[in-house]
Amino acid sequence: MAIPEPNHTGTVDFNGHSTWYRITGEPGRTPLVVLHGGPGAGHHYTLSIAGIARQGRQVVHYDQLGTGLSTHLPDRGADFWTVQLFLDELDTLLTELGIADGYHLLGQSWGGMLAAEHAVRRPAGLRGLVIANSPASMELWLEAAAELRAALPPEVQRTLLAHEAAGTTDHPDYRAAEQVFNDRHVCRVTPNPPEVQATWDNIAADPTVYHTMNGPNEFHVVGTLKDWSVIDRLHLVEAPTLLVSGRYDEATPETLKPFADHIPDVRWHMFEHSSHMPHVEEEELYLRVVGEFLDSTD
Repeated sequence: MAIPEPNHTGTVDFNGHSTWYRITGEPGRTPLVVLHGGPGAGHHYTLSIAGIARQGRQVVHYDQLGTGLSTHLPDRGADFWTVQLFLDELDTLLTELGIADGYHLLGQSWGGMLAAEHAVRRPAGLRGLVIANSPASMELWLEAAAELRAALPPEVQRTLLAHEAAGTTDHPDYRAAEQVFNDRHVCRVTPNPPEVQATWDNIAADPTVYHTMNGPNEFHVVGTLKDWSVIDRLHLVEAPTLLVSGRYDEATPETLKPFADHIPDVRWHMFEHSSHMPHVEEEELYLRVVGEFLDSTD
């Protein structure tokens, strides 16, 4: 399906920096705000979700600070790039767009982690929450990554280990081995669509946020998020919640299970032919499932 053109694009001021956003669709039902992953991936790979606008509600995408079309700050250190920074940015965006009194959130991967952090604070305007392909803790994420990596072909595992031991993870052979994992567990549409490739290009062009908060790759989370968990606060979520994951997702069922166990009002849809990006891999079904959930929580 073609990605709808935005009705409006702009920026909002956030602590003297610019947060870029785009809005698809006309005002109608409760708007949906999409939180991209990474951290630092940018909005491009989530653009298919703009198709929700065809169902009569506006869809807001934005680039989080340090990413894409928003202000880049490559000289800022780990003390700057915090979960609280991105929570404050989201609050600013909701206020500046005039939708803080009524909105839905959909967070994908890191975006779902951020959305959960927002939801446990019980914002009055949050009508519905979609946590898509996200772990409830980084400990669970790393356990899943290790399990999936161990199932890769032996020669791929050997290549990964050899270059990690040599400190040459930028070597083309290592990148090729990583791609085997990505083709299985990140996006099974190959070659990746242009909007997905644009996200990889975003991170390559400025990896500041990804490297600082996550680390060098999906296997090694050594950044500021390494000890992150929201599990002990999930009981605080009041908004109706939809969990989304793919059968081959790097966010395995074990990583999402605490959301299902502890959020009071929750349901879970598993996309049987998808990995980490069912909004790309099974777009039509994804838009229908998410749209029906949003309709039920307006």
